[in-house]
Amino acid sequence: MSSLGDAIGHAVLDEAGAADKPLLALEDHIALIAASARADEEVRGILQRAVHAARGAGASWATIGAELHMSRQAAQQRFGHLGAAADLDENERWLGPVSVFDEMAELDLAGLEGWHTIGAGPSEHRMLRGDTRWEHRRSVWRPLRASERAEGWEIGCRAFPWVYFVRDTGVPVTSPAEPGTH
Repeated sequence: MSSLGDAIGHAVLDEAGAADKPLLALEDHIALIAASARADEEVRGILQRAVHAARGAGASWATIGAELHMSRQAAQQRFGHLGAAADLDENERWLGPVSVFDEMAELDLAGLEGWHTIGAGPSEHRMLRGDTRWEHRRSVWRPLRASERAEGWEIGCRAFPWVYFVRDTGVPVTSPAEPGTH
């Protein structure tokens, strides 16, 4: 088993509450099935987001298909659709299309207008509007550090392999017609 498989196996055992048991009862085996199904769902989501991130970074469907041992067409059919569009209210919108190269500049501009990311799909961000300006940061997938939390950062969303941090600046959004705005 690979080190990744080993790590997933340990995570499933922990999730099922069976990690430290020398023998497994029937209910432990059933709990392992349920935990394995949840792990499968998580891994499928990670793969979906990894493919969308690769597309956003410029990877072709042929390259992605080759990596997944399938044709370009099969990869595009399996991963090319956008998720079902959720109903948005007047304080929500989609920002996009964006790529890994321009999304931070777009998020910075949106943040000045009171928008912050609450979700990300392939080449787009689901945004929520407030009355204050927001800052955005992107990092390779990791948890929020205590020092960042102390500075007011929170996780806006995760979109494997990225995690997006957001921070409310507390500065009110001003309209372009108001004095003191750029």
